[in-house]
Amino acid sequence: MPDRPYQTILTRVDAGVLTVTLNRPEKRNAIGSEMVNELLYALDDADVDDAVRVIVITGAGSAFCAGGDFSQFAGGSSDDALPPKGDYRDLLGVVCRTKKPIIARVNGHAMGGGLGIVAACTFAVASTEAKLGTPEVNVGLFPFMIAAVLERIMGRRALYKMMLLGERYDAAEAARLGLVNEAVAPAELDAAVARYTDAVVSKSPLTLRLGLTAMADVEELPFDEKLPILAERLAQAIATDDAREGLSAFFEKRKPNWTGK
Repeated sequence: MPDRPYQTILTRVDAGVLTVTLNRPEKRNAIGSEMVNELLYALDDADVDDAVRVIVITGAGSAFCAGGDFSQFAGGSSDDALPPKGDYRDLLGVVCRTKKPIIARVNGHAMGGGLGIVAACTFAVASTEAKLGTPEVNVGLFPFMIAAVLERIMGRRALYKMMLLGERYDAAEAARLGLVNEAVAPAELDAAVARYTDAVVSKSPLTLRLGLTAMADVEELPFDEKLPILAERLAQAIATDDAREGLSAFFEKRKPNWTGK
């Protein structure tokens, strides 16, 4: 991973896991144009770095992300250390179309734009101290872009209740509604996230990339159009060295040695 002059996020790679920390604790990690831009750089760098197998996004301090920093979205920031790469819409697209699994480690409240990131991630684990919601309607706004990712993982009635009434769900209810995979006590959060990262790192990186790419490519297609594409991708996967190694390891009752080829 390149050493970039980030101002609003922290990055660390350890044993195949890139941890990206939203680092504006004094603003409860409110997300603005500068943070969005830095996240886009970090995720793009991770995509081409073979040392990164899985990505964790979390927040510094007591919050995951309190929502949008409207002062930045309105006026931009003249102090951005990196050239512009994209906006929040681009960020949601990059997270949704990830080729490496992304886990939201929801250490505290995730509201508005922060909840959008959680919803776009591959997996999400939340602390029971966290609340999740879209309170924009309370100030005369509506979570338009966030709705695009929320509707992929939530039932419509629960989604409308959250967006139109501005309701906030605790982590247990968020898990029941499909907003997060699971809710755990704060002391158990790191162990719960590690179960996901360890599992991902143990799999073939090539297989995961092929699978996530295929899922993103066919997501908007009708059922009958999906099957031929997925059959083609299956044939591609079967032809890889990792598939041959995985089948050999299965029959030989040993752990596979993935090469990513």
